[in-house]
Amino acid sequence: MDVRLLLMSVLLGLSRAQLDGNECTKASAQSCGECIQAGEKCGWCTDKSTRCDEVEALIKKGCSEASIENPRGTVSVNKNQSLTDRTKDGVKLKPDQITQIQPQKLTLDLRSGEAQTFHLTFKRAEDYPIDLYYLMDLSYSMKDDLENVKNLGTDLMLEMQKITSDFRIGFGSFVEKTVMPYISTTPAKLLNPCTSDQNCTSPFSYKNVLSLTADGFQFNNLVSKQQISGNLDSPEGGFDAIMQVAVCANQIGWRNVTRLLVFSTDAGFHFAGDGKLGGIVLPNDGKCHLQDNMYTMSHYYDYPSIAHLVQKLSENNIQTIFAVTEEFQPVYQELKNLIPKSAVGTLSSDSGNVIKLIIDAYNSLSSEIILENSRLPEGVSISYISHCKNGVSEKGENGRNNMIKNYKDSITAKGCPSNGKSETIKIKPLGFTEEVEIVLNFICECECHKGGIANSPVCHFGNGTLECGACRCNEGRIGRVCECSKDEVRTEDLDANCRMDNGTDICSNNGDCVCGTCECKKRDNPEERYSGKFCECDNFNCDRSNNKLCGGHGRCECRKCTCDANYTGSACDCSLDTSTCLASNKQICNGRGTCECGVCKCTDSKFQGPTCEICPTCPGVCTEHK
Repeated sequence: MDVRLLLMSVLLGLSRAQLDGNECTKASAQSCGECIQAGEKCGWCTDKSTRCDEVEALIKKGCSEASIENPRGTVSVNKNQSLTDRTKDGVKLKPDQITQIQPQKLTLDLRSGEAQTFHLTFKRAEDYPIDLYYLMDLSYSMKDDLENVKNLGTDLMLEMQKITSDFRIGFGSFVEKTVMPYISTTPAKLLNPCTSDQNCTSPFSYKNVLSLTADGFQFNNLVSKQQISGNLDSPEGGFDAIMQVAVCANQIGWRNVTRLLVFSTDAGFHFAGDGKLGGIVLPNDGKCHLQDNMYTMSHYYDYPSIAHLVQKLSENNIQTIFAVTEEFQPVYQELKNLIPKSAVGTLSSDSGNVIKLIIDAYNSLSSEIILENSRLPEGVSISYISHCKNGVSEKGENGRNNMIKNYKDSITAKGCPSNGKSETIKIKPLGFTEEVEIVLNFICECECHKGGIANSPVCHFGNGTLECGACRCNEGRIGRVCECSKDEVRTEDLDANCRMDNGTDICSNNGDCVCGTCECKKRDNPEERYSGKFCECDNFNCDRSNNKLCGGHGRCECRKCTCDANYTGSACDCSLDTSTCLASNKQICNGRGTCECGVCKCTDSKFQGPTCEICPTCPGVCTEHK
């Protein structure tokens, strides 16, 4: 399976098509670093007064290409071991010697808005080892099922040998929390929870009967010694057992191979919050509490939540197969939808079909690859596109989960992290221990930033650093060349330069006067902005038509609509297209009217209709329709 991924970083959550206007110029970048973070196409001119704009616009304005800072992102592969087969030169490799995903580590230098593409290849190794743990409900209703499971070890071994020569199997059982009202706590019922003529074992929460082993006969021997138990209510405590199986790796004996958990029951399940019925309110801690292979804290910790189970199963690369009776199929189908890399099979009333169920479920899980990523840095999001074997491509969650041939992933970042440091994420296929490490370096500064001249005399007697042809002011200084102190920004002399026509409003009440220059306020909506020397203009207070700014046929510039071609009017709601006014004789309004905004205005009172062709009183009409 080939897996291809795409990583990119953008400053704004909106795509360029959604933004109104040039994102480079409206960013009001004061430095080269701010400029290149504003958008993928933004460049910084080091030798012209017009600094930040789209590269093509800077060239048109006379900036030489050699003077434009426009750094681009890169991809480098740091670790790229070749994919391996299980058997090499006649010798079977150990699981940790097998490589199924390539490459293993990459470094990406990300520029805002620019996509970086790289390829991942995943190939499942043939004859890959499998660990299977059979977790069974031993409440009384599963009595006949236990009889059929007693020979499961050797029978399943024979079937699984068709898939892998390295197979291990284990067994565990569960009933319920050992407190009221889940079980009866009378002394007699604690010894035998079943009726007096039935010989049942004492109730328990979870018991690890057999750690993973390659000895199928040992499985048969130990399982044949198991006894049914009993409880009072219908739902069982299976979630407690699943949690312990997932987190007790040493006791269960999990290897770093394909891990399968078969969960067999004929009932529903308790989950987080149900413990209150027994006075248990402490949330499940997700830790291993097995002593002598028995779960000892069922009376102390509540049942785990579904989300908690999902987390632990994923962390421990465990794929779950729910083998349940037909009655509870809908319940566990819904549970399957919440647990990635899980499958549901219909268990016959006596578990007679359990081997076929396991094989079918394993084949289903094996045919699907689900990519999972570690926690993303703040402001970074990821989406997936998968390319399936049947030629169909899927996006979003459908792209993440697919019987795939390759993947394309998209990572979106909102600018640079505050500390400017690199971030590391990991992507792996669920159910496998192998992963791809991706180091993200953010391009936050231009190359010319390194050659900055501190305390340059160009920056008003050394009040700033001259870098990339512009002044980066020292703390407390502002202005184009750092000519002003922040303590002076509200003096009368400076404020006078921020009033239009000797008015009283500073920056039209839409901005602040900084160093004698208006700095317009930002709007909550990034598409709306103030502009102009005195912030007297905006792009959102224009006439509307059909509840659309400028009728959807123009741009709002300084509170007036600039209409698209073939539209006019204060709200660009008047179409200059006359095709709608053509009569059947190809004349405008049948020669009996004028076309105004795409609609005929009939000048001859006898004529009417959309193209002035209807004349009820004209001679000849009666004859025509006689």
